[in-house]
Amino acid sequence: MDLQTLTERLDERLDTAAYADLDASPNGIQVGPETGEIEHVAVAVDAAEATVEAAVDAGADMLLTHHGIVWGGMERLTGTHYRRMAPLVEHEMPLYVSHLPLDGQQELGNAAGLADVLGLDDRAPFGEVGPEYIGQRGHADGGYTADELQALLAEELDTAGQPVQTLDFGPDRIEDIAIVTGSGVDWIDEAVDAGVDALVTGEGKQQAYHEAREAGLTVVLAGHYATETFGVRALADLLGEWGLATTYVDHPTGL
Repeated sequence: MDLQTLTERLDERLDTAAYADLDASPNGIQVGPETGEIEHVAVAVDAAEATVEAAVDAGADMLLTHHGIVWGGMERLTGTHYRRMAPLVEHEMPLYVSHLPLDGQQELGNAAGLADVLGLDDRAPFGEVGPEYIGQRGHADGGYTADELQALLAEELDTAGQPVQTLDFGPDRIEDIAIVTGSGVDWIDEAVDAGVDALVTGEGKQQAYHEAREAGLTVVLAGHYATETFGVRALADLLGEWGLATTYVDHPTGL
């Protein structure tokens, strides 16, 4: 498939343009030529030296990631930026990035995949960023105890051996759950306003403990990486439907 056609189809499916003024990450092609033929796409959570090298070793024509190389402006192409970009340029491999659009996509996104694991129904967008959303909320029929929710996530997610942490301050039975993957504790207030029993996210901050305790909300911290593998894997499936070969590059961080 022609690179321009592929990027246009991805941008349309992910509604990339809607997040253009909201995201610190430039979404779409961050590195690479503007034209070319793509037959094999490697997908990964992070654009790092290890994942770029793995994509090259797999013989991929393009690397698609959730976390890219560029965040905000870039003044110099040195150090880490250079080491990550050099093999992409050397092998003429485009890097396509989808950050907030892939969080917020309600069918293919990270929160949608985690909601599938939790068996949520009656789903709705959650996690406002300006006029858009980066998460999802829903109802778990029968609910979970905090221990059951923690155990399920520990079993289903690749946490690289790290524990799933739970701030267990909510009701005994957790039925209504909000999800913002990655670093999502900044949405505790929105979770409280929405009347959910728990917020599931990746990583926490010190103040989240007190905010959750004072609000009577359970917060589950299941790992930034572990909660954000769903989107790129879903895109790999989509690319397969479009006739492209794919390779999933798994590189858990335990964080």
